[in-house]
Formats: sequence, structure tokens, C-alpha cells
Amino acid sequence: MFAFLLVSMVAVATATIAGYATARSSLLAADQNSAVAEVRQRVTALAPDLTYPPDQSSLDALAAQLPTGATVVYHDLRTPGTPLDPAISAQLQAAVRTRSRVEVQRVGTPRGPALVIGMPVLTRRSSAASVPSGVEVYVVHDLSAIQQQINTQARMAWLTGVLAVPLAVLVALLSARGVLRPVRELRRATIRLSDGDLTARLQVRGNDELAELASTFNNTAAELERIVAELRRMEADARRFVADVSHELRTPLSAMVAVTDILEREASHLPDDAARSAQLIVRETRRLARLAEDLIEVSRFDAGSAQLVQEYTDVGEAVRATLDARRWTDAVQLELPNGVFARLDRRRLDVIVANLVGNALRHGRPPVSVVLRDTEDQVELEVTDHGPGLSPEVQPHVFDRFYKADVARSRSESSGLGLAIAQANARLHGGDIQAGNLPEGGARFVLRLPRHDGAGGPIEF
Repeated sequence: MFAFLLVSMVAVATATIAGYATARSSLLAADQNSAVAEVRQRVTALAPDLTYPPDQSSLDALAAQLPTGATVVYHDLRTPGTPLDPAISAQLQAAVRTRSRVEVQRVGTPRGPALVIGMPVLTRRSSAASVPSGVEVYVVHDLSAIQQQINTQARMAWLTGVLAVPLAVLVALLSARGVLRPVRELRRATIRLSDGDLTARLQVRGNDELAELASTFNNTAAELERIVAELRRMEADARRFVADVSHELRTPLSAMVAVTDILEREASHLPDDAARSAQLIVRETRRLARLAEDLIEVSRFDAGSAQLVQEYTDVGEAVRATLDARRWTDAVQLELPNGVFARLDRRRLDVIVANLVGNALRHGRPPVSVVLRDTEDQVELEVTDHGPGLSPEVQPHVFDRFYKADVARSRSESSGLGLAIAQANARLHGGDIQAGNLPEGGARFVLRLPRHDGAGGPIEF
């Protein structure tokens, strides 16, 4: 409706301005032609009776028979013996002398707009050719009456335009009933669809373009609902398959790990080739076991069954226990103040710390440092190294599943799930992990966890 009104107002304004310009031009042209014709006629009739060269009395007599306000000039003589009217410009006088024809100029005066008419008085010689006599006539014609007439017409035109606006409003409101209502319904249905309500549909009315649009929307929504349902079914099947396979592999892998432990101890008694093969089997079996455990953990998060078993924990002592269990204490610089307590799941905190510190030890450079800080409502654990850090291409993806920044590490012991699982565990607590770089170089991971209450619900990542 606003656009309709805007177009209507622009059209009215354009028509009014165009009408004003046309009327003004026509009225001024008609008045100008009439004034010029009158001056030319009188000068032509009086010129033969003028004595050449004229004196002051001759100029005064000629001026007396011309329209009021006329000035007659002959070299230094002029009527009525006073300086020229200020409205008569030097440019107009020069044009009259050099072109020997009638010249006009519209000017503004304190009395209002005026038309200055200038023309030379021509004499006829024996050769019958007309030549300038040196006498010039200037008439200042008042245009105030014409300007008032133009202003009156402009006011009437603007008044007509203003009166047309209510009619435009009425037409716009009537149009809105037929056009804007279906558009609003389409907007509401689209918002419902974008919010995840795939059952949103429109009522189809009539057979115009809006009805076709509503029908197309309904067909699109129905097809989208079908595709999303199919994708959800496939995703559920895939998650169930991963979970089932991981659980089925768990028992035989446990047995294989136990056997590889024995094989690792006996590897030193085997020939070189057999020892290398045994070490390869041990490494790959452990890697497969870790992958199965990670997949089981991921399946719990995907299914929404991951739960927190929280207890008030000395965070510094828990972090130190994690590093001691993996024999990393000597490889890490620790700053773990005592007495920093938070309500946490110790097993999941162990997973987070192990992944962050293990990632720094594998892919960074020493020294690797772990710093614990305490704030009023959360605890903050910072893990840094002095390696190359995270490149701009890698940083947005460090928490993605199975993401490995270096292709050369595609067969490393890492499954590519560690940081994703760490982030999911942090968010399960109601916290978060941020990845970045130190100003002097090296990767920096900051774990932030609430001190008291965790989220305690399912997590997606």
C-alpha cells in the first residue's frame, strides 16, 4: 500500500509539475509575444517622424508615445534624462547594438518578475535598406499579473493532487484485501516452515497467480517433509548401524587387546621381522580399539543418551590425575592451584583433558603448558603449546568429526574424533572449548566450565 501511495503521489506530483511548467511557459510566451508586438508596432509607426540626429526633446516625445516605463537612448542622451533602469543590463544593451534586432530578457526586480524588451530604431536610406539609426528603445514590462495567474493555477493543481490522495488510499486498501492477505498468509506459513514445522500448508483460493503460488508452496512443503523424513530415517539407521557395529566389535577387540599385550611383551624374543610385525599388530589393534570406543561415545551423544554423573571435584587434582595416569606429567608445565572446586563429571573431564593435552603433545612443540584459573562463576583450563599453531583454514574445523589438518597424519593413532568428543563433553556440562593461537605462536585451547550446575541434557555436535 505504501508503494502504491508513493507511486500515486509521484504521478500526481509529476503531472502537477509538468502542467505548471507547460502553463507557465505558455502564459509567459503569450504575454511576451504580445508585449514585443506592441512595442515593435509603436516604434515602427513613430520612427519615420523622428528627427535624425535626435535631440533630447525628440527622445522625450518618442518615449511619451511608448508604453509606460519606456526608455529611449541615443548615444549619451536618454529619457527621461536619468540613468537607465537597473533592470536593463549591459549585456542586453550590447546585444541590441551588435545584432540590430529585438532582444528580450526576463529579470527579477524588487517589484516582481519583469520582461525587458530592447530594440533598435531603424532608418531607411535611398538604397531602401534599413540600417540602425543609433536610437534604442527599452521597455520594462511587468510580469506580476502573469505570475499571479501562474501561481493560482499551480495552487489549484496541487490542491487537485492532494484531493486525489484519499482516493489512492481507498484504492490501495481495496487492493490490499485481495492481494496482501494471501501474501501475509504465505509469509506466516513460510516462517512456520523455516522454524521446522513441515506440516505448514496454505489454503488455495481461486485460480489466479496467488492461488498457483499457494499450490506450489504446498507441493514444495510436502516434498520437503517427505525428503526430511527419509533423511532422518537414513540418519537414524546410520547411527544405529555405527552403534551396533561398535558394540559388536567391542568384545572381540577387548580379547585382541589382551592378546596384543602379551605379544608386545614377547616381541623382544622374536626375530626382527616378526618383532616389527608384532609391534604393527599391537599398534593397529589398539588404534582400532580406541576408534570403537570413540564411535560408541559418539553414538551416545547422537542418541541423546549421554548423561552427567556430577560430583564436587577439585579440578586441579583431577587434571593432575589425568596426566599422571598417562605419564605426561614430566612433559607438561603445570600451573594448577589447589582448592578450585566445581560440580563436574570426573570421567568426562578426564576425556576432555586427555584429548586437549594429547593433541598438544602430538601436534605441537614443547613446552606444553596447562594453566587452571578460577573465576566467580566458572573454571578455565588453558592448554597451550609452542608449535606452528592453527592455520586460518584449519581453525574453523578443529572440532569437526574425523577432521585431520595434515594429510600425512591420516594413518596416525588419532581417530579424528577426540576434539569433537571433548567439545561435546564440555557442552554437556554447559561449557565450551575455544580454539585459537598465541600471539607469539602456538595453539591455544581454552576449556570453560560452570562451577556449579551443568546443562545435564543431550548434546548435538
